[in-house]
Amino acid sequence: MSSEQPARFLDRSTPPHVVTLVLMAGLSAAAMNLFLPSLPSLAAHFDVEYGTIGLAVGLYLAVNAPMQILIGPLSDRYGRRAITLIGFAVFVVATLGCILAPNVEVFLLMRMLQATAVAGIVIGRAVIRDVVSNPDDAASMIGYVTMGMALVPMVAPALGGVLDTYFGWQATFVALLIMGMAMLTLVWADMGETFTPRPITLAKQFSEYPELFRSRRFWGYALISGFSSGAFFAYLGGGPKIGEEVYGLTPAMVGAFFGMPALGYMMGNFLSGRFSGRLGLGRMIFAGTYTVSAGMLLALFTTSLNLGHPLAFFGPMVLLGLGNGLVIPNATAGMISVRPHLAGSASGLGGAIMLGGGATLSMIAGNLMDHGAAERPLLLLMLASSVAGIVTMLYVRHVDRKEAAATA
Repeated sequence: MSSEQPARFLDRSTPPHVVTLVLMAGLSAAAMNLFLPSLPSLAAHFDVEYGTIGLAVGLYLAVNAPMQILIGPLSDRYGRRAITLIGFAVFVVATLGCILAPNVEVFLLMRMLQATAVAGIVIGRAVIRDVVSNPDDAASMIGYVTMGMALVPMVAPALGGVLDTYFGWQATFVALLIMGMAMLTLVWADMGETFTPRPITLAKQFSEYPELFRSRRFWGYALISGFSSGAFFAYLGGGPKIGEEVYGLTPAMVGAFFGMPALGYMMGNFLSGRFSGRLGLGRMIFAGTYTVSAGMLLALFTTSLNLGHPLAFFGPMVLLGLGNGLVIPNATAGMISVRPHLAGSASGLGGAIMLGGGATLSMIAGNLMDHGAAERPLLLLMLASSVAGIVTMLYVRHVDRKEAAATA
């Protein structure tokens, strides 16, 4: 990862190996995706409406937002390693709580606590910025890491569907429990510290947030990431109900089709890793935002043909994943490079903005499904979010041009 500090696997005196970074981020992705095919089963188990159990997605995302705001500065203050270990330990306890929950209220509370797994994503990005100084190169590194992570949401829904079908919804959380314990062990054995903790109080650390707030480029990159991924989070909130009620799919089949965006996401991240350093952040982000919007337009067209096949809805979601794979690594590299000494805080705050918007869209999508499962309202919501990403990127380009002219 850096010539000065080459990563050696299972050596705590060096930065974490790229495999560890991939798996750190993958745990949070698994916590989001593995149980999605079980949403109808959970609603039946707790005897609640689908929109209520859909809060397991929305609340998880909503807690992710303030969690990232907290985790970023904590890792700048106390170091990357300690905060990662604490986050994963809390995740393990919360997952056990989900399995043993006596009612939906306790289940949703434990589900919210599972959001501490996001430490893997927040701190993983900060670690990359610690050891890779050039923003375009950092975007490439993030692209390669998230390309590997993309395998998780590709496989997790299918695995979750099989576990739910044959063993019940609790089995999906048992799988998450095993993953959490394994990751806690791996981070302990492999993750060396990459950041010298700053000798300031935590209150002082938080007081530096206005430095990020004043950066129009930071807000631009954060909102681009939020709008682009918002289309995906809306898909998370409404897609399972469409698969079950519109196309009559079993949980296992929902899981298999639900992984379509992950195929595109992996390809997009590969392209980011391959070309971001050469083409630059701006071009890659524009390509991604246009790709997401094109995917939503294609889905509106294919579902309007009334073919009755689930690929009419799920097939175009490959473009949703492809576009996000181009946008997110590059927008993230832009966010954390605005103020390098606040890389952890920028990673946390930017992720919070992204997931806060995602939580809102996910809950809106879930409520739309309570009024009748239909593709068109959900796709229009996803299209509106993706178009907003294009508009925001045009604003960032305008800011870049003004700043370049001012320094010329």
